[in-house]
Amino acid sequence: MPKSKRAKVVHMSKVEKKGKELSTKTFAAVQEAADQYQYCFVFSVDNMRNTYLKDLRQEFADNSRIFFGKTKVMAKALGLTPEEEHLPNIHELARHLSGNVGLLFSNQQPADILSYFEDYVQTDFARAGVIATRDFTVPDGVVYSTGGETALEEDVPLPHSLEPTLRKWGMPTRLNKGKVTLDAPYEVCKEGKAMNSNQTALLKMFGIAMADFKIQILAYYSAAEQQVTEVE
Repeated sequence: MPKSKRAKVVHMSKVEKKGKELSTKTFAAVQEAADQYQYCFVFSVDNMRNTYLKDLRQEFADNSRIFFGKTKVMAKALGLTPEEEHLPNIHELARHLSGNVGLLFSNQQPADILSYFEDYVQTDFARAGVIATRDFTVPDGVVYSTGGETALEEDVPLPHSLEPTLRKWGMPTRLNKGKVTLDAPYEVCKEGKAMNSNQTALLKMFGIAMADFKIQILAYYSAAEQQVTEVE
């Protein structure tokens, strides 16, 4: 007789050990990078996407190293106080290590790093909670694949099979002779207002991207000067 899943034993000690080992490795890796590279940058992320962060890791792989997540471990590795700091004055970076932030160790000059990220942006579909950057309203009549964003002659009507999904997401559609139809214009989102999951799902269906993945440098440490510079 097969064992009941309810009777499955979860060994918490093993889970804790694995997490501790990972933190220890991260701690050691951060300190190793601090010794290896000339500069340590603290950066914040808007609209985090793992795909774009992975691309950045690959782009900077030759002469830099990126750490993201486990901010408490990273801060502890750099040092929270002058007595704990790994390098002279690097503890001043620790106060920036909270929230959605990471570390970039590099030998590239700060001016080059700052210039690169000033122009860097990747636009993606918004998630629930994101503030709408523009108004978006689907016009009445037959509902097209871009929701009225392109000329009708260049667009195609939505498949009738999607009509139940649109209604589930709050759009009052109906089928008229096999075509998805609105009796009145439907406002999906309003500029400046936070969006819920139904709104973001509709935007994605219509191909409307409103989330910008951006990196902002908050401060950086120079090993040569042994000081932290805050970036405004």
